[in-house]
Amino acid sequence: MGQLNHANNQPLRGIRVLDLSRILAGPYCTMMLGDLGAEIIKVEQPRVGDGTRQWGPPFKGGESAYFICINRNKKSITVNLKHPRGIKIIKQLVKKSDVLVENFRYGTMDKLGLDYETLKKINPKLIYCTISAFGTTGPYRELPGYDFLVQAMGGIMSITGEPDGPPMKVGVAIIDVTAALYATSAILAALFYREKTGEGQKVETSLIEAQVAWLINVGSNYLVSGEVPKRYGNAHPNIVPYQVFKVKDGYVALAIGNDLQWKKFCELAGVKELAENPKFETNPKRVENRKELIKILDKLMLEKRGKEWIKLCRDNGIPCGPINTIDKVFNDPQVLNRGMVVEVDHPTAGKIKLAGIPMKFSRTPAFVKSPPPLLGEHTNEVLSNLLGYSKEEILNLRKEQVI
Repeated sequence: MGQLNHANNQPLRGIRVLDLSRILAGPYCTMMLGDLGAEIIKVEQPRVGDGTRQWGPPFKGGESAYFICINRNKKSITVNLKHPRGIKIIKQLVKKSDVLVENFRYGTMDKLGLDYETLKKINPKLIYCTISAFGTTGPYRELPGYDFLVQAMGGIMSITGEPDGPPMKVGVAIIDVTAALYATSAILAALFYREKTGEGQKVETSLIEAQVAWLINVGSNYLVSGEVPKRYGNAHPNIVPYQVFKVKDGYVALAIGNDLQWKKFCELAGVKELAENPKFETNPKRVENRKELIKILDKLMLEKRGKEWIKLCRDNGIPCGPINTIDKVFNDPQVLNRGMVVEVDHPTAGKIKLAGIPMKFSRTPAFVKSPPPLLGEHTNEVLSNLLGYSKEEILNLRKEQVI
């Protein structure tokens, strides 16, 4: 199952990331860096670990599916950040790291003495990445926040769902994921700048900023027109027809993106007159006369089965596809061909399947080299090999509950 190999020329090989993050946005960011070859040292609370370790069921081998999906290619160490010797360990690791990622609540890192101003004195080349709910400035900076709350506050719930239904969240924690993507991009840019100048820096993003940024055309619709966007269900505010339609045996997604596709679709469907009708001839006119056109298309689409519509459209270059359930997605021949399902050996769960890596490189491949770690699995290894602690010192740290 694709992407599982042992190349030695990954893009971030030689980069070490100290991962103080937990839950989703931070761990997803560091997992991507690990997929690209960086060494990820994930710091977790002794005996408790990352909160997502308990987010289940389902569990496999004592690990939650939630934790498994965002923590591959990492080493786990346990460090008590409330103990002075724990803070000392973190600062020692900072000296030997290129990147630090944290997503603690506002002010926590300052209280711990692990703020950027302090750590850059230890390592001026450090890239220090902060991911938060609302950012480190502004009136909301001290408020707690999760993806669901920011989906509500950031606008996406107001435009998701049926027109006459309640506001609806997206089915996955999409803001956490996109914040992770922005954070990863910022870290890579900062590393590139450091290559040129030798200088580290602090980079930052937040869930609310990520949410506002990816409102894209819907946000722009408001900024340009002054009209508050509304919910369209599975339809598109700016393109028609571009939505889910009921067919004889279920549903299909039809995505006609331009007037040439529209004309061809009408010819194939035996309704050439629709394409010639001045009300529907161009996309702006179809948007303007959406209700009238969709009523016609609703009846038309019921005349065939899903596979018939999909074949007809695909054979003629018109985007149309099924509404796949998750099981069908992970067994789709295109998904499998692109290596988007990988299998790794886990120490307690046995063989586990993971979603693959969406980034492909011709010379510097990304790959899954290790499974999500057990809690504290690499504590001894990191302390002894990287920091030079003796077995006796590590034993004493355990007795004092530092690790």
